Amino acid sequence: MPAPPRLYAIADGDFLGLEAVAAAVAELAEAGFAWIQLRLKKAPDAERWRLAEACSRRLEGGSASLWIDDRVDLALLLPFFGVHLGQSDLPAGSVRGLLGAGKAVGVSTHDEEQCRAADADLAVDVVAAGPVFSTSSKENADRPLGLAGLRRLRGLTRKPLVAIGGIDESRLVSVLETGADTAVLLSALGRGREIGVKARRLLRLAA
Repeated sequence: MPAPPRLYAIADGDFLGLEAVAAAVAELAEAGFAWIQLRLKKAPDAERWRLAEACSRRLEGGSASLWIDDRVDLALLLPFFGVHLGQSDLPAGSVRGLLGAGKAVGVSTHDEEQCRAADADLAVDVVAAGPVFSTSSKENADRPLGLAGLRRLRGLTRKPLVAIGGIDESRLVSVLETGADTAVLLSALGRGREIGVKARRLLRLAA
């Protein structure tokens, strides 16, 4: 798997509005985001398929890689780079058995025990740690790690570590200074026409 980019965007249907997701994915890719994750928690299956297919088409021929949140079936059916799993999703080993070696598997971790388990799991390519800060973008979020907690988890894995949760422009540099390979952005990227402007500014800041 190639080295992860410094920033990783989530295009969330609940935050953006379902009809705005495909345009947001295209805008993020045009701005320079190399990894974009599609999160469609509440969309019906038919709508989720339609949007996933539309986002895949928007990125055809470009350099951006598209992840899908949770949905292994869509990762099998469409040209996603990888699938990101939560602690309550299918085990990474089972997902790897379905996907084969050609796609990446990321796993969310929220404490030291989960981080160690993900590090030891040969099926896991990317370890996500969070939430780093309080976040309203995810229901029933775990207790925030803080920067100190993020540093501890960084020391527990040699795999690419992705920091997620409550990261905005004012916190971005401090998060990356913990040693995290990548910072995940969602609400900090805004909505509509502001996405491109904010995306470019944050990419410059991370660089």
